[in-house]
Amino acid sequence: MPPAGRRIGDDFVDDSDSDVSITGLDEEPSRSKAKGKGKAIDRKKKDQGKGKAKDQAYAWEATYTRSWDTVQEDEAGRLEGAVQDLIARGRRRRLLAPAAAIRRTIIRHLVLVLDLSSAMMDRDMRPTRFDLMLQYAREFVTEWFDQNPLGQIGIVGMRGGLGERIGEMSGNPQDVLKAILERHKLLPNGEPSLQNAVEMARSSMSHLPTHSSREIVVIFGSLTTCDPGNIHDTLDECVKDRIRISIVALAAEMKVCRELCDKTGGQFGVAMNEGHFKDLLFELIPPPAQRAVARTGGGPAADLMIMGFPMRLPDTSPPSLCVCHSQMKSEGFLCPRCLAKVCDVPTDCDICGLMIVSSPHLARSYHHLFPVKPYSAVMTLDDTPEPSKRCHGCAVAFKEMPSTMLGASGEGMSFYGRYRCSECHNDFCTDCDVFVHDVVHCCPGCGK
Repeated sequence: MPPAGRRIGDDFVDDSDSDVSITGLDEEPSRSKAKGKGKAIDRKKKDQGKGKAKDQAYAWEATYTRSWDTVQEDEAGRLEGAVQDLIARGRRRRLLAPAAAIRRTIIRHLVLVLDLSSAMMDRDMRPTRFDLMLQYAREFVTEWFDQNPLGQIGIVGMRGGLGERIGEMSGNPQDVLKAILERHKLLPNGEPSLQNAVEMARSSMSHLPTHSSREIVVIFGSLTTCDPGNIHDTLDECVKDRIRISIVALAAEMKVCRELCDKTGGQFGVAMNEGHFKDLLFELIPPPAQRAVARTGGGPAADLMIMGFPMRLPDTSPPSLCVCHSQMKSEGFLCPRCLAKVCDVPTDCDICGLMIVSSPHLARSYHHLFPVKPYSAVMTLDDTPEPSKRCHGCAVAFKEMPSTMLGASGEGMSFYGRYRCSECHNDFCTDCDVFVHDVVHCCPGCGK
């Protein structure tokens, strides 16, 4: 049965169920044209809106650096030179920090707080946040003790809404690394409690003397914290005890974390990727500047502390028990006060409580107080009558022709790859420049 209706030209019009009244055949084309014109106008508006949305970047995109926009090919079409320039700029940017002598605390006590909540099993950082945190924590402890041999580190975990003591405060890096090496004992679970962890860290540093710094470093990967009370009360206690709190967040910025860092004088940062996470963590290795302490009664300007320099026992000495592990060993160190035997230094004597350090450790701690002056980048060789052809440190030949690097002069980069000491006027390459300031902490040309 054909449907009720009539055919007009090539169009089929339904007269039975249609709710559109057809008054004239001449009005239909105009309506369709008007309707089509309206759709075209709407479509143009949408396209313009999309174009504006594409032109307007998000707020978080302002913090990113599009490194692929600055990479340029060399004459042979390779990117090796551009990649080396980017690496060199990153190295030099770190060395352009002010090198003025600042009063710093060389005897540090730090509590590393690890987030062991279920949020650390996310895979936005490979392989997981938890595994990457443990890896960077081990590297952080090793590097921290290398640059701060007179300091001590304790480990606290946040798991199941509680603060868990993982490692006691110790000046031996092997004891600290042993506490975080066993992965199966640190598996994430539950929610973190920032207040409980900070309270546990604060209680472990309450007995420390005033001449040492008290620091808390938190690696926080969750967006929530399950606290039993008001965390602002804990913050006030930390400010009263002069405890510095620094937080490295892996998820996003939280207001309470920012307040903890700002009010205690610490640092706060949100890791954007794996490399940025490591940079934020390793920025906390140098000792912070010491705060001015108001003194009453006209006391001395600085506190004196007692240290002991032990006598080292050779491997051929008769075996005896050590007071730290109760094991029979030949090598070790003798406390100068009570003659007790300890395995490693620096440490505190378990018998008399004397701080035992070696003279190299004490001397190595002073490079933070008197840093090497940054080398100046050589931009031209016209003012040098006889420039050296090789690096004074590694004897590698310098570039004869200047290289083209965008914005190199603004970032402290040298077109010739030369960096000159202001005291001895010797030229060094980029690798030696970084090696002198990061490892040697003494100029090989002038010894300063």
